Amino acid sequence: MPEPRVFRDEPVSFVRRSGRMSEGQERAFEELSSFYLIDVPRGIATTSVHPDARLDVAAAYGRSAPLIVEVGSGQGHAIVSAASARPDVDFLAVEVFRAGLARTMLDADNAGVRNLRLVEANAPEVLSPYLPEGAASEVWIFFSDPWHKKRHVKRRLIRAGFPATAAHALSDGGLLRLATDWEDYALQMREVLDDAPEFERAFDGEWAERFDGRVMTAFERKGIAKGREIRDLTYRRVPRG
Repeated sequence: MPEPRVFRDEPVSFVRRSGRMSEGQERAFEELSSFYLIDVPRGIATTSVHPDARLDVAAAYGRSAPLIVEVGSGQGHAIVSAASARPDVDFLAVEVFRAGLARTMLDADNAGVRNLRLVEANAPEVLSPYLPEGAASEVWIFFSDPWHKKRHVKRRLIRAGFPATAAHALSDGGLLRLATDWEDYALQMREVLDDAPEFERAFDGEWAERFDGRVMTAFERKGIAKGREIRDLTYRRVPRG
């Protein structure tokens, strides 16, 4: 009988450090997880998703509504703001860092946001196959780690093979929204998505206009202060054959 696998076949786009949470974050995680955090069946790693697991979206939110997924939601500033402004839409935050998840839940609870759920897992495994095919109207990926050292480029989230993963989660005509402050990564994103048969450009010219639905965060301001240009991209999921 073969030995069970211990590691994933593909490199992940993050390094999960065991940073300590503050007392407030620990308390928020303990008290708010039962409402906001989806309990994901695990596979071979603590941030994996069991390959047979499937999310019942309507059951998770208690209703049927358009779904927007943010990959790498960080501290949750963008998605909490969006969920607060659009109560008719459901939002799903995908993040692996518990301190960020705790902060997101705390801010959401303070704002009275009820149309938001969180998943603590590796994003590609959430987009496919955990999410039902075509479940999301939009997928957001803002400022994912650029892994700028040459030996680490293979860890970038947006690389060959990723478009098919994102396309699984998106409905026909759904939007994939991207932003980065790292020029080399922006060029790679555009090349990868331009070559993907599942997507077509939803912008004219070299880059998309800044997405109005993305709040200005401290991270984005820091990039601008350092003289880095913020580049947006928007792609539309082409209809399935």
